[in-house]
Amino acid sequence: MSTATALGQFKIAEIDSLEVLSLVDNSVDFLSTIDRKEAQSFRQWTRKRRGEEWIRTHSQLPLAEHGFSMFIRVLQGKKTVGILFDTGISTDGVVENAKRMGLELNEVEHVILSHGHYDHFGGLVSALKTINKGNLSLIVHEDMFKTRGNANRDGTIRTYPEFPTKEQLSSAHIIKTKKPHLIADDMILVTGEIPRETSFEKGFLQHRALIDGIWQPDPLILDDRAIVFYVKGKGLVIISGCAHSGIINTIMYVQKISGIRDICAVIGGFHLAGKDNENRIEPTVKELARMSPKLIVPSHCTGWRALCAISKALPQAFVWNSVGNLYEV
Repeated sequence: MSTATALGQFKIAEIDSLEVLSLVDNSVDFLSTIDRKEAQSFRQWTRKRRGEEWIRTHSQLPLAEHGFSMFIRVLQGKKTVGILFDTGISTDGVVENAKRMGLELNEVEHVILSHGHYDHFGGLVSALKTINKGNLSLIVHEDMFKTRGNANRDGTIRTYPEFPTKEQLSSAHIIKTKKPHLIADDMILVTGEIPRETSFEKGFLQHRALIDGIWQPDPLILDDRAIVFYVKGKGLVIISGCAHSGIINTIMYVQKISGIRDICAVIGGFHLAGKDNENRIEPTVKELARMSPKLIVPSHCTGWRALCAISKALPQAFVWNSVGNLYEV
């Protein structure tokens, strides 16, 4: 395990392949076909891996909610590493969906949170209890423990649900990091805080944090980060939770600190939904098209307008995510 002390080249260890399973997201679609070898719907991959008997005896399909969680399996030689990236909004949605998919969460070795918003940590306590490992690492940022909310147009504050206390998380080994952080024999990179470079990715302007009893503007949401993998012969796989930093800022920063230009896949929330964010769609899509990832899977807070625009600009790379989708890179 190593941590960055300064901005510079990060040697991310190559991996043979990566599996990314959508545990929690805003939508489900078990009917549409996916014409990509890297992506399979819930019914496709369970039929292949579990068999027809499992399908017949497991009739409950996974559920959607306004939240985000991905189970990730890193494959390198004979070594496999399981990661849980975010835990959805409800207290038990991530655990229930894992059960409905036949996934054993005790395979998880590292839990990583993208940022401290309730639609990403809602199932954290339940997930830790289910994983039930004494050596489990939980990688966070100190700002995740802040009380947060957003300003309504009348000046009042809508307070968000509180992040779990350290006592509630005591079963895990908590690692706080602001800087880039490599784990699992350097096969997984947590970006840490992401610099804001583009002219159009301005953060969440109505976001607030309670500091010394006073609600203060907190538009940058500095705890926002992504996780990164380097698949041999294919390039970088970047997974974001909400990309409050901006998905273009995120990709550029990953390229800068890793020294790798090739983008294999970009997956996750891009936070382009809502009146204050939709003016970013056009410049974001333009930059994504220029970067030309081989696979792009926008989800969660990206919003239908941005999803349609990305689909039009990158038709060969785009996949509409559903809870239960499996991506093999």
